[in-house]
Parts: sequence; C-alpha cells; structure tokens
Amino acid sequence: QVQLVGSGGGSVQAGGSLRLSCAASGGTFSRYTMGWFRQAPGKDREFVAAISRGASEYYKDSVKGRFTISRDNAKNTVLLQMNSLKPEDTAVYYCAADRSTIVHTTMAQYDYWGQGTQVTVSS
Repeated sequence: QVQLVGSGGGSVQAGGSLRLSCAASGGTFSRYTMGWFRQAPGKDREFVAAISRGASEYYKDSVKGRFTISRDNAKNTVLLQMNSLKPEDTAVYYCAADRSTIVHTTMAQYDYWGQGTQVTVSS
C-alpha cells in the first residue's frame, strides 16, 4: 500500500510560479508511474502530467512549456513545477501512482492518490 502526501499549493497572481511536491511511502517508488491531476470547481478531474519509471514526461496540451514534472527516486518524491500560471489553472491538484508500466492519462488507471492541494491563480 502506497501513501501519497501532496504539498506546495497556494495562491499566486497570474504569471507567477508554484512548485507542488508529492512524497510517497509504503512502496517501491521507482516502480510506479507518477501522475498529477487537477479538479476545478464543478468540473471533472483531469490529467495534467505524468512521468514514467524511466523518467519520460507527458503533459496536457494546455500546460506544455509551462509545467515540468520530475521525480527523485532517492527521495521518493515527484515534483510539479508550474510557471506562467493562469487563472484557468486554479484547481485542487492531486498526485497519483500507477503500478502499470504504461503511462496512462486517465484517472481510472491510477492505483493510489494523494489528498489534494489547492492552487489558486488570480488575474
């Protein structure tokens, strides 16, 4: 059983930056594909970014060039660096772990979830 704890959310103005962190415990972190999803009020949870076991990166089109996902297997941590934030990035952000070797962009494929961290971007 893997436990995920997300942190780093907050409130920023448009154009600002935030870095989200997700700490994993209870499993072999390097064996998991890690993902970030977000859910805005009244909307479905959506894929944001994922990083494979081999550190290949995948992004939602609207965040490409602004967000960067990375992982540190020695620290059991996955990061999401978010730059040039826009009001439409406002959401609760969730980290997730997937035991599959295939990188998925749908939430149903992920096995473990963190508790979510709020990101608010004001215009």
